Amino acid sequence: MKHFRIALLAIAVALASCTPQQPAKVSALMQYEDTINSLIAQMTLEEKVNMLHGKTMFSSAGVERLGIADMIYADGPFGIREELEDHSWTPLGLSTDSATFFPTGSALAATWCPGMGYDYGKGMATEARLRGKDMILGPAMNIQRIPTGGRTYEYLSEDPKLTSVMAIAYTNGAQENGAAVCLKHFAVNNQENHRGFYDAQLSKRALHEIYLKAFEDAVRDADAFGVMSAYNKVDGFWCAENEYLLDEVLRKTWGFKGMVISDWGGTHSTVGSVTSGLNVEMPGNTYLGEALLDSVKAGIVPEEVIDQRVREILRVRFAIPAVPKEQANKEITSKPEQQQIAYTVATRSVVMLKNETHLLPLDLDKYKKIAVIGDNATCTQALGGIGAGVKALYEITPLQGLLDRIGDKAEVKYAQGYQRYTLMDMFSRKPIPTEPDAKLMNEAVKLAKESDLVIFVAGENRNIETEGSDRASITLPLGQDQLAEALAAANPNIITVLVVGAPVDLRVIDKVSPSIVVSWYNGTEGGHALADIMTGKISPSGKLPFTFPMKLEDSPAYALGAYPQQMSQEQQDVFVNLVNRGARQRAMQLKAEYPEGILVGYRWYEANNIPVMFPFGHGLSYTTFEYSNLQTEVTQEGIKVTFQLKNTGEMDAMEIPQVYVSRPDSKIQRPLKELKGFKRTGLKAGEEKTIEILLKRHDLSHWDETANEWQLEPGAVKVLVGSSSQDIKLEQSTQI
Repeated sequence: MKHFRIALLAIAVALASCTPQQPAKVSALMQYEDTINSLIAQMTLEEKVNMLHGKTMFSSAGVERLGIADMIYADGPFGIREELEDHSWTPLGLSTDSATFFPTGSALAATWCPGMGYDYGKGMATEARLRGKDMILGPAMNIQRIPTGGRTYEYLSEDPKLTSVMAIAYTNGAQENGAAVCLKHFAVNNQENHRGFYDAQLSKRALHEIYLKAFEDAVRDADAFGVMSAYNKVDGFWCAENEYLLDEVLRKTWGFKGMVISDWGGTHSTVGSVTSGLNVEMPGNTYLGEALLDSVKAGIVPEEVIDQRVREILRVRFAIPAVPKEQANKEITSKPEQQQIAYTVATRSVVMLKNETHLLPLDLDKYKKIAVIGDNATCTQALGGIGAGVKALYEITPLQGLLDRIGDKAEVKYAQGYQRYTLMDMFSRKPIPTEPDAKLMNEAVKLAKESDLVIFVAGENRNIETEGSDRASITLPLGQDQLAEALAAANPNIITVLVVGAPVDLRVIDKVSPSIVVSWYNGTEGGHALADIMTGKISPSGKLPFTFPMKLEDSPAYALGAYPQQMSQEQQDVFVNLVNRGARQRAMQLKAEYPEGILVGYRWYEANNIPVMFPFGHGLSYTTFEYSNLQTEVTQEGIKVTFQLKNTGEMDAMEIPQVYVSRPDSKIQRPLKELKGFKRTGLKAGEEKTIEILLKRHDLSHWDETANEWQLEPGAVKVLVGSSSQDIKLEQSTQI
């Protein structure tokens, strides 16, 4: 017994030490150093500098005489963009560049499944290589701080742990199948309004625990080869020349050995950028072209710095062999294997928010006349808005999916219901209508009265949720709330399907619709995935990757008056204009304060006792699950959590048990609970399994601003196991 106590004490002391996470593994990028150094010695200064900026819109130069191929970039994170002219956004019009549209970021995160993240990265890499691409500009992994964020659909989650797990999986899937990733956007790019001018002001603790954590893990644990610097400033310095982020944190602390490229038009200096750690200015050569060459010749920038930036590029170039030009773009990009990945991700991403009267799964013997109402039932989402898009080989819409799966089992009729907000509307700055179209609404109500069941396909589209601007509100646009109330008055049997990439205000929908499903911007096979869930072929198993608040004003940045900020019209977005117009713009600055600190997302609502519409991690099933027999064990790796999970219903299904941690006696500020682990688990009807989840030591640590490192605070730990952040089934206390 004495030896047992000594062993436990030794473990406790080890866990309580302030030693940071173990150093990163030796990067796969480091196996070519001798060859790389030999090549650099043969290069002229001009050849070196020529590698440090864009050659075309999506490439940077190699050195042809030395056999070093250009680096070719694939935009974006959820599908391989069509081929463009060298120096413009004009498509080439090829017949071979139609790609698979994978579900967007929030949909992938809603799977809570690292296996899906891996397959997703693999699918992206496979199609990138068919097109001759070396580096995927993704995953997009900034924390979803504000519900209105224009790129929420592209990003993964409001939680650093969920974001980290999915980003690691995506990175491994891509890089183990031949394409480098480019983690983006580094860092603290949490809004689109004024993104080219704002200066993020936040504590070092919030920076490391919330906004850098997933980047750190993807570098340390998945050996990410590339990183993209963000448009904004952090603590007074542009991200593309931020020495703290690019050199002290990324390279020295995390051990990153790869290359950093700027977001398009996001470079602002010559000396500051190249000396801080930027490798490639994209897409032009304003700062890292002739100006850099002159700076080296003048002795302002040592040539050794240029050598190091070239070395970091060549590490990636050697790790990712170039695809010969004659082999690229020879066949249709989208393949059945990738389409199947898109389908599987979509099926696991769909979230059933409520099902009060059990309208789902559809009873096609009872409901023989089905009205499908809503423009989103027929609206495709692969393209739209500003930024990344996919020239999809095909895209199954919700209506087409239902027609394919229901067939002649019921009569399905369609009414548009509300207007479509188009790309032309967006570019002309036409306000998004808030009132319904009377004619379309009357047609929809008439159809609802004549039907047994209404499937209302509501939400937004990619011209409303778009890169370059944040939404003004989270109210459903185009008069959809009024339409929903009119439909409910005509027929109470309403299933609402939300086609969105971000939270929306559901106070009206929740009152009038007994069943609500979130189907996201769910890719090439999204309509079939949705229909297979609605018809009961598959039980829904997705979980929300972010909180749906009651109202926008409840969310932290809005509640604290930290967002939106105001800026004059002349200081508009850097990407839309692709501008770096000189010193005047460089001097412009808008402070974006983060007063909520570490209390982001569900942490904020719980800490302030604010009710939400649907909590983080929420998602229902067609079956029921029973949790029991929670056990915890402190080990050298962290805390091993085990419990029993049983499918107590009559349908095979998947559940995602989530493990949260509370530190009730902590001497520092803590959230009431934080996600630290989860495991998607498939169970046959009646089956029971033992679930084991390791809470890693590093994940249990906090960032100590005085020591400037991760530290693990000893003391009581309450382990909470549940099916969402607010549906806790089991709890047990232990000590670390």
